[in-house]
Amino acid sequence: MSATLRVTREGVGIELRRGRFDVVVDGASAGALEARHDSVEIPIDPGNHALLIKAGRYASPTRTFEAEDDELVNFRTHGAMIWPLYVASIVKPDLAIALKRE
Repeated sequence: MSATLRVTREGVGIELRRGRFDVVVDGASAGALEARHDSVEIPIDPGNHALLIKAGRYASPTRTFEAEDDELVNFRTHGAMIWPLYVASIVKPDLAIALKRE
């Protein structure tokens, strides 16, 4: 059996960190989100997984999750939307991209 991971690039307001976002599941590239409102569905095995969104040297914090048989696991991501966070991400790159489970 398998589960599905859905990652949607959606935020409120203007996204300051733009461009292609790479979706990394368990350390391997699994897809990409090219622009706002994009979504990608990735088949995954049931069990524990780690999800990371990257854009060059910038990244989201790594989120771990568990998936069960036939489960749809949803995450939402977006680039920094406020200037102070955008500027802080220059020093701390894992502030550049938000990633939240829905």
